[in-house]
Amino acid sequence: MRSRFTPCLVGILWIACASGGGGPGGPSDHGPVADLAEVLEVGLDAGDQESANVGCGNGSCDPGETCWTCPDDCECRCGDGVCTHGEFCAVCPQDCDCDTLAATPPMGWNSWNRFRCDLTEDLVREVAEAMVASGMRDAGYQYVNLDDCWQVGRDASGRIVADPDRFPSGIAALAEHVHALGLKLGIYTCAGTLTCQDRPGSFGYEMQDARTYAEWGVDYVKVDWCHTEGMKARERYAVFRDAIAASGRPMVHSICNWGLDSPWVWGPGIGHLWRTTMDIFDAWVSVFMNYELTVPLAAFAGRGRWNDPDMLEVGNGGLAPQEARAHMSLWAILSAPLIAGNDVRAMTGETSDLLLNPEVIAVDQDPLGLQGVRVAVREDGGQVLAKPLALPGLRAVVLFNPADEPREVSVRFRDLGFAEAPVLVRDLWGRADMGWFEGEFQASIPGHDALMLRLQGREALPPTGESFLSDLPFPYAANSLGPVERDRANGGEAPKDGPPLRVAGLEHARGLGVHAASRVLVHLGGRCGRFLATAGLDDSAGEGASVRFEVLADGRSVFQSPVIRRGVAPLALDVPTSGATFLELRVDAAGDDVAGDLADWADARLVCD
Repeated sequence: MRSRFTPCLVGILWIACASGGGGPGGPSDHGPVADLAEVLEVGLDAGDQESANVGCGNGSCDPGETCWTCPDDCECRCGDGVCTHGEFCAVCPQDCDCDTLAATPPMGWNSWNRFRCDLTEDLVREVAEAMVASGMRDAGYQYVNLDDCWQVGRDASGRIVADPDRFPSGIAALAEHVHALGLKLGIYTCAGTLTCQDRPGSFGYEMQDARTYAEWGVDYVKVDWCHTEGMKARERYAVFRDAIAASGRPMVHSICNWGLDSPWVWGPGIGHLWRTTMDIFDAWVSVFMNYELTVPLAAFAGRGRWNDPDMLEVGNGGLAPQEARAHMSLWAILSAPLIAGNDVRAMTGETSDLLLNPEVIAVDQDPLGLQGVRVAVREDGGQVLAKPLALPGLRAVVLFNPADEPREVSVRFRDLGFAEAPVLVRDLWGRADMGWFEGEFQASIPGHDALMLRLQGREALPPTGESFLSDLPFPYAANSLGPVERDRANGGEAPKDGPPLRVAGLEHARGLGVHAASRVLVHLGGRCGRFLATAGLDDSAGEGASVRFEVLADGRSVFQSPVIRRGVAPLALDVPTSGATFLELRVDAAGDDVAGDLADWADARLVCD
């Protein structure tokens, strides 16, 4: 039997000590690096090391430097003017975006999973007070959401009426109480004629209901999809969006049509989050199914637009401890809304530890706003998910074992876009560093469990001069059909299954082939002045294909195309990128069906100093 050790740092020496903590598994025979004399700090490349006495790397945080542009000299802290990993609106409003609704995935509590229709004013007040007392509010859980069964009818004017026996003080008074606790109130309705529990729906009353919710002080509206026979989801949810806008009160719009009609395609601009699945229930098979349906949709998610695999079942009793840990790990790496569904008034310590772990929450709420992607699936079923975090050189990684029996699961650092250098591995559930490793990290993961990690490495930089993107590592690549292809068009789910890149009849030997929606990140390190490419639909795209290309530098849009359809000439791009740390290439589906949306960044290349 393999013995497990967790490396412990004493000064600059690593020694092996008995493993402990809350996470599964432990490092395999690929042990921590013994000699750290050559280890480079997070984000610092070899060229910066050589000029360490000038500018970034000189040990002093000089004017113009931040912990984002120079993490070796500048300490990240709330109040420094930069929203970086570990910071988000709820915990650092000084630095982070609090004006954009759902700038990070919404966090809160919902009544349905645990209480169904047994919903009362007293229960909601007690839950809100428990969210404060337990530390949930301070950890970032903001919304206290009523689900179905709070309403009983409409009055003579058509105004929605709350159950007077269960909510004797009314919803406005409840909202006032919740707001006084520093929390926000959410409410439930349905796009159909009735709700799923046959209470009054909002069909035909959208404007009046949204205005009523605004008068009550509601902050979040979940709109379900029962009793909608003959209706079109995109149209009905747009009606509710317009009703919210007309109400004059900002409210998060949660689309809950169970993933029907691909809301991730048309949801941006209509809602802030959309269900990707049917309702979750308190069993491992449901958690795993909702995860599997959501993980391929990473390219559609981002700031103010989130894939929602449904509420958390942590603490409701149907999951084994390791399954609950995997559930929380997967939702966090997927940047899913964290909406607790348990009785927070009576949480066990184990449940509290899962819901309140600040390092896991920081992954979910990371201001970079990327949904994690699967970077590897092992032959025995082990999976590796990863995403970059809002500080150069940081990655969140989940080693996941969906099988019943233990599996060895490993992550190769080159798959994360790291340069060849030691990488510091931290166990987020155990809240302990595990040591510096070279090449890969491997651990034994029990069945239905996950090990959640934060990796600190060195970003790989493009070479001086002109270089093709297809030769460079990607810190992040998300594609709605199969992988982002290098030097060939996108084909299907398998890698390297596409034809040669061909745009407007011209074949290109180099470039990237994608399928909308797609997002690709490349680390520039502030050294590259230009990005060049020919952007257009691949000749193998469907007749109805339509896409939009966008280039971003450090999250700022520097180029956006009009909608490109079949027959439209490709675009010759020469985009300035001077000073940017990251380049992002996006292709979206232009708000319609994604079928056949094959697009190319032909001859994509950088010019770097």
